[in-house]
Amino acid sequence: MGSSAEQVREVAVKAKAAAAELAPMTRASKDAVLQAMADALVERADEILAANIVDLENGTAAGLSASLLDRLRLSRERVEQMAGGLRDVAALPDPVGEVIRGYTLPNGLEVRQVRVPMGVIGIVYEARPNVTVDAAGLCLKSANAVLLRGSASAYRSNTVLVEVLAAAAEKAGAPTDSIQLVPGTDRESVTHLLHARGLVDLVIPRGGASLIAHVVETATVPVIETGVGNCHIYVDAAADLEMAERIVMNAKVQRPSVCNAAETLLVHREVAAEFLPRVTASLADAGVRIHGDEMTASIVDGPVLPVTDDDWAKEYIDLDLAVGVVDSVDEAIAHIRRWTSGHTEAIISTDARAIRRFVSRMDSAAVMVNASTRFTDGGELGFGAEIGISTQKLHARGPMGLPEMTSTTFVITGDGQTR
Repeated sequence: MGSSAEQVREVAVKAKAAAAELAPMTRASKDAVLQAMADALVERADEILAANIVDLENGTAAGLSASLLDRLRLSRERVEQMAGGLRDVAALPDPVGEVIRGYTLPNGLEVRQVRVPMGVIGIVYEARPNVTVDAAGLCLKSANAVLLRGSASAYRSNTVLVEVLAAAAEKAGAPTDSIQLVPGTDRESVTHLLHARGLVDLVIPRGGASLIAHVVETATVPVIETGVGNCHIYVDAAADLEMAERIVMNAKVQRPSVCNAAETLLVHREVAAEFLPRVTASLADAGVRIHGDEMTASIVDGPVLPVTDDDWAKEYIDLDLAVGVVDSVDEAIAHIRRWTSGHTEAIISTDARAIRRFVSRMDSAAVMVNASTRFTDGGELGFGAEIGISTQKLHARGPMGLPEMTSTTFVITGDGQTR
């Protein structure tokens, strides 16, 4: 199904009108809408799952990888989790109207910087239908109209999800067209969205490197760039090795298809001979393929594929892990700074000096100390849900929750002052 620029412009015009009505809604009104959306997901789960089965069948026939199919797959439990995410967002404080700073000038003018909605937010994303729900919930709570453009592989799932969410939202009092699906499944429909300057206030891409690059390089509207997750774990000479093994296994194996899964493991030479055989044996039992340097290959008993520059740079989103041995925390830092995508890095150590050195020299959105990279997630960090992980440095960085969906306005109150 293709789309024309006129069709995309039409939904953007409708969203702009809805945004104006959303802006003054009270927290109570928005929370009631979110609760209604959550209830509707559970009540209409059969319709959602039926559509998802068709997408999965088509994806399997098209040769989608196991990791992409995992991102695409819904279950009754996942639908209930999505509904729970909406309820969590409803329970969060409303960012709209929050005073960021306020003061009175010598001339008596009262100055307040206040959070306000962005307006119309476009979300361009791949595979994962849960993003449809998270994005709709976060945008509505922050009083933004949302234009959702998922991938063709999830088109049926997203169509039903948007229908369910939009109908429930409108019935509960949200403006018509607050939640819309961007028409079309080809790249041209994305391009039309990215060129809707004056109608769309912000676009957020969420997906692989090629999607993000297309959005960033094509857009004439503002973009918050979310990045791929080439996440690193460094096991220091002073690491608790049992803890390190638990963290590595969790970060790599628990759900390898997501952006906060670990893709590279670096181990200090002093503990490599003890740690690498045990952790790679556990990884191999879980089906992980090791891409290692020469030192790793000489230590590990099982098969090790020669690591390449492509491996060091790669977001596998699969059961693969690049592994290397380093001589110091500084060598680990240098390696990470060269190859990182700026998402999440972790150090496992009991040495406070090594930890401080590592944390202060990282240039990523999140740094974990003795914890799994899998915690770089809005839900895990108490945001309720997230719109994505920003790897840029302007306005929003790291998991983007409600505050990141807002801008600010200066409200200046006087009693007749003139300049």
